[in-house]
Amino acid sequence: MYGVELKTIKLCYIGGGSRNWAWVLMQDLVFEQEISGRIELYDTKLEDAQTNEIIGNALLSQYNPGHWKFHANPSLEDALTGSDVVFVSILPGDFEEMAVDVHAPEAYGIYQPVGDTAGAGGIIRALRTIPQFRVIAQAVKKYASGAWVINYTNPMSICTRTLYKEFPQIKAAGCCHEVFNTQKLLATVLEVSGCAPKNSIKREEIHIQVFGINHFTWIDKASWKNIDIFPYYAQFVDRYADSGFRGVEAATTFAAGSASGEDPEETVRRKFFSSAERVKMDLFRRYGLIAAAGDRHLAEFCPHSWYLASPEQVESWGFALTPVSWRIANRDALIAQAKAYRDRTKTMIPVASGEEGIKIVKALMGQGNLVSNVNMPNQGQMPDMPRDAVVETNAAFSRDTIQPLVGGELPIDVRNLVMHHVLAQEGIIEAVFEQDHEKAFRVFSQDLAVQTLPLKDARALFDQMCSKTLKS
Repeated sequence: MYGVELKTIKLCYIGGGSRNWAWVLMQDLVFEQEISGRIELYDTKLEDAQTNEIIGNALLSQYNPGHWKFHANPSLEDALTGSDVVFVSILPGDFEEMAVDVHAPEAYGIYQPVGDTAGAGGIIRALRTIPQFRVIAQAVKKYASGAWVINYTNPMSICTRTLYKEFPQIKAAGCCHEVFNTQKLLATVLEVSGCAPKNSIKREEIHIQVFGINHFTWIDKASWKNIDIFPYYAQFVDRYADSGFRGVEAATTFAAGSASGEDPEETVRRKFFSSAERVKMDLFRRYGLIAAAGDRHLAEFCPHSWYLASPEQVESWGFALTPVSWRIANRDALIAQAKAYRDRTKTMIPVASGEEGIKIVKALMGQGNLVSNVNMPNQGQMPDMPRDAVVETNAAFSRDTIQPLVGGELPIDVRNLVMHHVLAQEGIIEAVFEQDHEKAFRVFSQDLAVQTLPLKDARALFDQMCSKTLKS
């Protein structure tokens, strides 16, 4: 762009063998002309990072030559040293462990559509994630203390809080696209209501005030141009709350492979990841606020009897329980796809994802300003939440600065729900830092679903789930 100097950066990607976010990053860089640089791909599985090095360099040399160079680096020290930005996108453990997170509780009548943030699965996932993020924070402190760390790993709030607890001076933020999908829904609401032609409103044109915690975030103000969206959303809810609305699918465009248009199982993917938005609309009827996450996540933060008491109840609310067996099969398919990209028997076709990772990097490097949702420690942006707990609000991004914007206070009934999870997140982090197994169990036993079990059953479930996780 005229008048903007080309900025050259070093970006360290921890989890650089990813076949999801790393591929999204590669494709988004195809369309970026104002920054350039070197991307160090670090992964505990070096071969996966080396495969992505070949894929990324081939893609960029074809579509945006001379701007970016990918390098698989076996040394975390070398990958971090001199970095301006660090992306963290890792899978804590493996899908076999996640299968325990998600499916072991089913024997006790506890059902989880996702199991990576809240509930029994989110808590056990946190037990193996927190130690890994302590190591990452220590490495950043030692080798790249001035770099900005952008985390995409779940459980988002716990990961980001761990980074700051281990290294208080770290410059870190957690980024999530769930709010983006709610903006898309609000654009559709206006179009369905006759305020604009179909597909005429861009997500970025929907201005919202957002506050809460990751995957349980709320909107109390929403507008497009000079139009207040809330009255139209209320009409939309009255029309579709009972039947559901399938006009906006879940964020499948961000799933690995789908951006290139080569996923042969898109129908199956949509079955497990889409929703009828009925949970979101039910929460609006209960509280008068717009819940800004997908139904699969939102349901896990609510009392178990509302949406998750049985598979039949889940189905009646218009979403699905995603089996980890599907994730394992999809992983294997993506491994084969990665080899095909590496060996040039298939070609990745770049499609812009709509994510804001590159926009965030540009803003932090002084290439313009940005306002977007972000997860950071509470320094007053949510005055009704504990100080230093990680909350999600809008923030202003500019040169070397992320300034969270005040989101205000939640209504007390919503705050009661949110606070339960904030305290659980703080409690499980304390338990890991203090190596206190019993404290971890107490947090687990107070989960909204687990607390319905007799204590002996809660203990048996906790011990069963930990026996797998603690091996990793």
